[in-house]
Amino acid sequence: MHRLSIIGDTGVRPDDLVRQFAGILEIEFKPFESALDATPGEYTLIDIDLSDNSRLVRLKPWLMRKSSEAKVIFVTDKASHLQDTRAYAVGATDVIHRPIERRKLLAKLWGGVVSLATDPSNPPVQESPGFAAAVDSLQSIFSSACLGAPIDSAAIQSAGDAVVNEVEAQGLATWIETVRRHHSQTYQHSLLVMGVAVAFGQQLGLSRADRQRLSFAGMLHDIGKVRIPLAILEKPSALDANELAVMMKHPQYGLDVLGTVSGLPAEMLDMVVHHHERLDGSGYPHGLHGNEISDLVRLITISDVFAALVERRAYRMPLSGLAAYQNLLDMGPKLDEDLVREFKFASQIAPTALSPH
Repeated sequence: MHRLSIIGDTGVRPDDLVRQFAGILEIEFKPFESALDATPGEYTLIDIDLSDNSRLVRLKPWLMRKSSEAKVIFVTDKASHLQDTRAYAVGATDVIHRPIERRKLLAKLWGGVVSLATDPSNPPVQESPGFAAAVDSLQSIFSSACLGAPIDSAAIQSAGDAVVNEVEAQGLATWIETVRRHHSQTYQHSLLVMGVAVAFGQQLGLSRADRQRLSFAGMLHDIGKVRIPLAILEKPSALDANELAVMMKHPQYGLDVLGTVSGLPAEMLDMVVHHHERLDGSGYPHGLHGNEISDLVRLITISDVFAALVERRAYRMPLSGLAAYQNLLDMGPKLDEDLVREFKFASQIAPTALSPH
């Protein structure tokens, strides 16, 4: 669970914040003096007298020690433009006005990924009902995850049904071609996994209900990314070791997000937290082996790896279907080799469906 460090005198009521963020954030209170002895953490909320220049002078060099992904939010009075200006001058990444509301604070911490669904300079592709429904549902579940709100399972089921219809009618190549035109690589990846998983289920002769379940799983599998800094999620180059370590936390964050959702099948939670596990034990976060990994997880894992290889990235060309499939074969015992053989159909995707835009 993420930790929010609150520093100040303070006008914030500790018991109220602990109650508001129970199960979402671990709340830690630090007096101003002792807080400066440690490096700023991932999330810091500062509530001090912004007219006290002696404190601001000490705070500025301390905040310069924070990581590039860390967020520092100052509490200010709504009517005070001067307080906002001073907060940003010291090193605030954002401000929040009194009284603090849970939804507003969570949106400032994690809301960036929600805004990725749409972009006025590159509007979402609306060429198919399935694509439009999937984008809307992804935005909805990311928003709910940001704000600690209930996830609308019925809406996800409905969107999943639309994706099944689309892949049945148009085929996987057309789905990939459409999805790869989305400007956000975070949304693009989840949408690709949905379509690939549905097409894989169709290839395996699974029932429509099971294909809807795969679409549902594809939509939820990366929900933990909502708590990964946007600078890492949408970085236009390869991640460095530290950024990769942060990214690798997303399965556990996904479990944290969904763990309190009532009525969600246990197999979905399993898939969210374990889709990066490998049969030989080399995966994460738990290093599962062989039979410890369920059939649904095995199928989503193959879809996830393939989607990552054929998606558009700013820093590399997408692989062809054949090259991506060869990568799956080369992973050998890391994946379910029987399922990988059944996945060969994906290697025949026309190169035109994988060309960069």
